[in-house]
Amino acid sequence: MRVRAREMGIEIGSMKPGRYNAITDVRGVAVGHSTIIEGEGPLIVGEGPVRAGVTAILPRQAGIYEEKVRAAAYPYNAYGKAVGLLQVMHMGVIETPILLTDTLNTWRVADALIDYMYEVLGVEATSINPVVGETNGSYLNDSVGRHVGKEHVYEALDEAFSPSGTGPVEEGNVGGGTPMSGFEFKGGIGTSSRVTPEFTLGVLVQVNFGRREDLRIDGVPVGKELADVKPRKAQKSGSVIVVVATDLALSSRQLWKVARRAILGVARTGSYGSVHSGDFVIAFSTSEKDVEPLAEGGEDRKQSSSKKHGLDESYLNLVYRATVEATEEAVINALFKAETMIGRDYNTRVAIPLDRVREIMSRYGRL
Repeated sequence: MRVRAREMGIEIGSMKPGRYNAITDVRGVAVGHSTIIEGEGPLIVGEGPVRAGVTAILPRQAGIYEEKVRAAAYPYNAYGKAVGLLQVMHMGVIETPILLTDTLNTWRVADALIDYMYEVLGVEATSINPVVGETNGSYLNDSVGRHVGKEHVYEALDEAFSPSGTGPVEEGNVGGGTPMSGFEFKGGIGTSSRVTPEFTLGVLVQVNFGRREDLRIDGVPVGKELADVKPRKAQKSGSVIVVVATDLALSSRQLWKVARRAILGVARTGSYGSVHSGDFVIAFSTSEKDVEPLAEGGEDRKQSSSKKHGLDESYLNLVYRATVEATEEAVINALFKAETMIGRDYNTRVAIPLDRVREIMSRYGRL
């Protein structure tokens, strides 16, 4: 049975997770998946085998276009094919769901998202900025064949907009994470959260990066200990998409700083941001409270909450910690929940062996 990190007894960091230990612990945030697993054997471009899908993250379940959420995007290493992030960076808001998928499906997914906004949500606007992120699952999937279609995008969005979308989040070989690899094991979708009396913060990741020997779990060099696990194929580079959500009232400038800290959580697991990695972070706030920008001279034009004067943003330290911890744990959850998958040309990514991980963590005094 595949378990999450905390179900094994691994508690990363010092802060408490939320009810689901998922991005959906942030009130109003919802997640849906559509997964495509078809065919086996040699690759025939356009026919398969197909190991693909799409994951939808809703910053809010109602009125996303009309009531845009404050947001920021951080391209740590921009070897990727994201759609819509430049406008998010420029305007500081998100006006659509966020979709994650396999690399060359990006534009098909973006096109279908626009259709959904018009056809299902009834948006009346002459311009919509779809937000789509990707990682490259071509080791297992017929990526060139671009098999993710409108029906799959609609399925993921419909699930996210359903009552179940705000509950526990399925992880591992699902949605956009279906064909992904992590540290030469099977990767995919992972999530985690942190809660305090002042705020809730959740993270969802799509993991597709890492060399085996670099993997660290709660500081333990697990990857080196598992160097003998076969079969393995070198993962020379890879990518990660991180989505951070919080209900704390933050400006887009502050969310940009939060987004940057997410990469520290990725780094703790063993990433060094390789040349060909597409490492993007999208952060947003669901809070409807007004957040005033800093005026000239470094003083707030309006106080949004007590003890947040001028340039003193020390209250963000706990937000940064929550971001790093939740991101690190989300990556590990993606690895723990993913199952062995055989894809195109019989390429195989084995699931990380949890029995051996448990023994290693015990030996290092973490369990």
